[in-house]
Amino acid sequence: MFGTIRNPQGERLDYSFHPGRAGSDAVVVLGHGVTGNKDRPFVLALAEGLAAAGIPALRFSFAGNGASEGRFADATITKEVADLGAVLDALAGRRVAYVGHSMGGAVGVLRASTDLRIGLLVSLAGMVHTAAFAQREFGMVEPEKGFMWDDEACPLSQAYMDDLAAIGSVVDRAAAIRVPWLLVHGTEDDVVPLQDSRDICARANEPRELCEIPGAGHVFSGEATPVMVAKVVGWLSSRLG
Repeated sequence: MFGTIRNPQGERLDYSFHPGRAGSDAVVVLGHGVTGNKDRPFVLALAEGLAAAGIPALRFSFAGNGASEGRFADATITKEVADLGAVLDALAGRRVAYVGHSMGGAVGVLRASTDLRIGLLVSLAGMVHTAAFAQREFGMVEPEKGFMWDDEACPLSQAYMDDLAAIGSVVDRAAAIRVPWLLVHGTEDDVVPLQDSRDICARANEPRELCEIPGAGHVFSGEATPVMVAKVVGWLSSRLG
């Protein structure tokens, strides 16, 4: 429907569109986290939940992930902010909400703090303190030789570590976001601490809301999936009409 979407490097971004209600001028863009892609079960469940509620949804894989073109080793937050910009370009004329998971949440904060085309923002277990995340998860892995969480399909690059260190934290960008913002985080997240969402929510403008899901882990698996989907779909439905 939106043709081929390419990022500034010319790499094709793989996406799937869920039409929702005919005639709607809104679309919810779904972005995944590090080592993920658009087909993760909870991302698909959310897209289907939105479409069932009549809200069109577009889930995409950042460059170097899933079936998108590009190298995984080049996938940094800074590059993914530009990837998201290319998706927004393709959606010109639409009302856009962005939902970002984990590292995709940091991408959303950075993009929404400077790009008025994002009218609603949702962070799912959003990464906030990027430098701390890099050291906590990969500080003992040698860049260019080791892998993220021992997954050989996900090499740890120096560019990735340098980018997270340079960003440091996105917490100070909260004040620049002037749109309604929902933050959703599981209490048992062992990848991105719940405190990340609490920290940035405390700095955010109104209207903002933090929803903590008891027992939910980082990817909202199992019984947490329908709880997360219901919360996000309900929140977006009340604002998109």
